[in-house]
Amino acid sequence: MLKKFILTIAVLFVVLHFPVYAESSSSLEQLDNISDRALEMTKLKRYGDSEKMLTFFSDRFLKETAKEQILDMDELRIITVAHNEALMTIKDMNKGDSEKVNSVTKFRLVVDAVKSTHQPLWTEMEDQMMNSFQQTKNAAINQDTITFNSQLNLFLSQYEMIYPSLKVDLSKETMQQLDTRIQYINQYRPEVISDGESQKELDALQNELTSIFDDMGEDDADPSLWWVIISTGSIIIMTLSYVGWRKYKGDREKPRKEHND
Repeated sequence: MLKKFILTIAVLFVVLHFPVYAESSSSLEQLDNISDRALEMTKLKRYGDSEKMLTFFSDRFLKETAKEQILDMDELRIITVAHNEALMTIKDMNKGDSEKVNSVTKFRLVVDAVKSTHQPLWTEMEDQMMNSFQQTKNAAINQDTITFNSQLNLFLSQYEMIYPSLKVDLSKETMQQLDTRIQYINQYRPEVISDGESQKELDALQNELTSIFDDMGEDDADPSLWWVIISTGSIIIMTLSYVGWRKYKGDREKPRKEHND
């Protein structure tokens, strides 16, 4: 009787807790798909359809976040800002095709960053960004001002594209350190080109970027999912242990009864 009771509790635990995680994941998955569709329309220059998808996202976003707490306040704010920027850019007739794609891409990446538990899409920018930065570094060493400015501007535009996603996935301390270093290099360009000591900031930033991309490439499962797995596993282990103990106790008592008889 007790065995059935414990098994029932274990089943109820899974039934009551896992759907909460599954529902949250499903809501984020839907929002992620809408943002992806908006980017597809933008790349095809179907800006009217892109605007419709972004508006549809806003409606779904408000509905899902009002229904359940699938995001924290920082994530809500970051996504809202990226979404508003993307929608304004799509509506602006004066913005070029590349600006529209970049803006919606930034939005698409941050939605994925919130949804993903490991290896978010923004990490696929690693090769492009690290190549741009290496070219920037080489130009500084060679004191090639024109190439340095050109490559640094390219790197900064790439950094701007993944910036909201970084704010989602990185700690505030890491973001502050990263921002400070990049702002220094951008603000003191002449010094970075001419001064060997200032060029050490380039080495430090390169190491920092490499570390960030490497860390995000590691498999890191959602803690809430691990909590469900561990908790459920503990109950199952307890159940099996109890069943084994009862069987052992029964086997020990059986010979006694036969001996007494």
